[in-house]
Amino acid sequence: MYFRFAHPDFLYALLAFPALIFIYLVTVRLRRRALKRFGNLSLISQLMPDVSAAKAHMKFIFVLLALVFLIFAIAGPQFGSRLKEVKRQGIEIILALDVSNSMMAEDIQPNRLERAKQAISTLIDRLENDKIGLIVFAGDAYTQIPITTDYSSAKMFLSNINTNIVSRQGTAIGSAIDLASKSFSPSTEASKVIVIISDGENHEGNAIEAARSAAEKGIKIFTIGMGSTKGSPIPAGMNIMEKDFRRDREGNVIMTKLNVAMLNEIAQTGNGKYYGATSSRVGLNDLFEKLNKLDKEEIDTRVYSEYEEQFPYLIWIALGFLFAEFFIIEKKGRLLRNFKPFEVKI
Repeated sequence: MYFRFAHPDFLYALLAFPALIFIYLVTVRLRRRALKRFGNLSLISQLMPDVSAAKAHMKFIFVLLALVFLIFAIAGPQFGSRLKEVKRQGIEIILALDVSNSMMAEDIQPNRLERAKQAISTLIDRLENDKIGLIVFAGDAYTQIPITTDYSSAKMFLSNINTNIVSRQGTAIGSAIDLASKSFSPSTEASKVIVIISDGENHEGNAIEAARSAAEKGIKIFTIGMGSTKGSPIPAGMNIMEKDFRRDREGNVIMTKLNVAMLNEIAQTGNGKYYGATSSRVGLNDLFEKLNKLDKEEIDTRVYSEYEEQFPYLIWIALGFLFAEFFIIEKKGRLLRNFKPFEVKI
């Protein structure tokens, strides 16, 4: 049998009880001192035969006990009955997010990168037992979040991603696929998925070869294309008069276009599928349905103790003391009023 408090911090309230007792004793002493001003206490007590100091003390003790039990109830006492083993089944997903400068284009509002981050956050919210990891890439690829089930931490790291996180520019999709392939848990038989979120522009080298190598290991690759095929300028900061854009050496505004053909070929080679994003949708619903159809295997086992709440009993005890205190009258009853064992009759 295991015992614990669900909210032990509330027990610190018990530290206030010595102060309450001290205040009560000081109040009693001040009351006695005030009565002494009118004369001898023994004579005054005969003038007030119905007043019972013992009942006043009892009322205070009952209120104090009610508060003690109430604090223990708020702290949430629980008894654990047995240990329970919970097996989690899911898949492993590694998201590879493009953070090159072209992802700042605003053909998808507010821009490609921010819309991609919003889509990833929505995807994380929909996951339950799956493991997730995050890789960022531009000219190089880096692990931002190792494979984990800690969705809160994943969203926290996601919020801090920007185009300055990778120093070398480019679109090294092949490097991102290679790094992702090495980042899955080696011992699990769960389905492994890489989701590449990029505009696919200025890709470097061996993306198709990397996708083929991943597919041979049983890893599926899905791609999400961010941007439009019409092209869009890349913001380069705010000028005094108007927004400025990135330019080439001749001074011409650089236009970035979504490379649908490349992203589609990567997905097909990786036995996955390509999804195109717009300002209103990023293809997440279709992708999530596809991921849910993949084979799920046991990826984690956790042991929990089943605890039963005990606070209702303590609340009833606290109410019992308050109920008793309410009906205690500070005046002496008829029997106590006439009970004077030390009085000498002449």
